[in-house]
Amino acid sequence: MTAQTAPITTGVHSVRTEKIRTWLVRWMMAAAVAHFVVGAILPWLAAQSWMDVYHQHIDQHFWQAAAPDAARAVQIWWISLFGPTVQTVGLWMAALTQLGKRYRSRLAWGWLLAGIAVWAPQDILISLQANAVVHVWIDSLAVLTLIPPLLWLWQIDQASDSTTLKPVS
Repeated sequence: MTAQTAPITTGVHSVRTEKIRTWLVRWMMAAAVAHFVVGAILPWLAAQSWMDVYHQHIDQHFWQAAAPDAARAVQIWWISLFGPTVQTVGLWMAALTQLGKRYRSRLAWGWLLAGIAVWAPQDILISLQANAVVHVWIDSLAVLTLIPPLLWLWQIDQASDSTTLKPVS
């Protein structure tokens, strides 16, 4: 490498790697905030008239004719109840992302990876059993946009990870 193309290093990582890490952490925090916001508004969105298309899509997998009003009410209740769950997942994602960022801990990235590894196959299987293709696409998008950045962060922080947590500026 020539002097012009040689990477500048700061301790264990190059400046380029640090910039990539910064953007990956921002991406993960954005995903956490998105989960938090969607979870917060989901209870209010569930009964909106423009959600009827979604409800009808779900209904057709469980009812041959139009779903009874009571069944629709239960479906709206479950979706509303799911909102705070998604919101809490966003909060946990943000906390683990902040810990991973601050302490360069592979453990934080590993727990986020483990959470996705537990959630995604089950959610996708349940969605496939109900022929809820929209859910499979949403789950797949989440996996494809979260796993690669987390694996990269896990790899980047490998060199600086230790058993003692020491904050990084």
